[in-house]
Amino acid sequence: MADITGKIVVEVTVDPLDGKDPVKAVLNAVQRACNSARIAQSQLRSFVIGTRGVVDPRTGEVRFSMDLPGWHVGVLASLRRTLGASVIIENDVNLVALAEHRYGAGIGQDDFVVIWAGVGQGLGVMLGGRLHRGITGGAGEIGWLPVPGEPLPTDVSRPTSGSFQRLVGNEALGGLAAAHGIPGRTVPEQIRTAVAREATAYLDDVATRLAVGVAAVAVVLDPGLVVLSGDVGKAGGPILAAMVEQAVARVCPSRPSVQATRVAGNPVLRGALVAALEQAREQVFSDTV
Repeated sequence: MADITGKIVVEVTVDPLDGKDPVKAVLNAVQRACNSARIAQSQLRSFVIGTRGVVDPRTGEVRFSMDLPGWHVGVLASLRRTLGASVIIENDVNLVALAEHRYGAGIGQDDFVVIWAGVGQGLGVMLGGRLHRGITGGAGEIGWLPVPGEPLPTDVSRPTSGSFQRLVGNEALGGLAAAHGIPGRTVPEQIRTAVAREATAYLDDVATRLAVGVAAVAVVLDPGLVVLSGDVGKAGGPILAAMVEQAVARVCPSRPSVQATRVAGNPVLRGALVAALEQAREQVFSDTV
């Protein structure tokens, strides 16, 4: 929870997988935050929820989210009945793009993309200073990108079956680390170890794989900047970003700049704050006119 200046007033944490009722979970979190801040719920102006999966821009509803099956069509309407019309549900990587635009590598850039590299792969697209979501909200589902040499999905209800997801997901990068003798319990830990040890062979293999997705986006959208975010992008930092840029330059004529995320803290939360503040300030200032 933040005030109209953007100052964080209170934070509460809930597990979105704890329980089957997302509406109840959100309402409980809001009430806990209000109790901690000692304010009435009626004083709140805007609510922004970031979620994995596809959010339909025509309705604002979650069209599908494989990791959060309880977040389905009807959740937004239920929340608005209690909290009001100022509730927004947004794709998490889109919120990361907002955070990069306001606080990070995307400052001053109106045409850039964010590649989220982690357990799942995602893409946030900023064109002309505005988020591009696509007709159905599916712009950015880069894990499904067809990749030569990787099996094409036979069941789109299985998120791990996407070709690019198979190429750069945790299972693939973890196996690659083992083949290079890079220790670590998680892929981000392995990436950090590789950076510290200057294990360029492993990092170059990772960069080459990530470059497949970056190049595919670059030849279609021609962004001036690609920001690497997510657990893998953050762990690799500027070193991995530079290697991805070099790998992209070998296969892509537009040669975008590739930079590591510069957003401190949780980028999804920071992007949600950007969206909430824009909406709240518009309401407050319009009320005073």
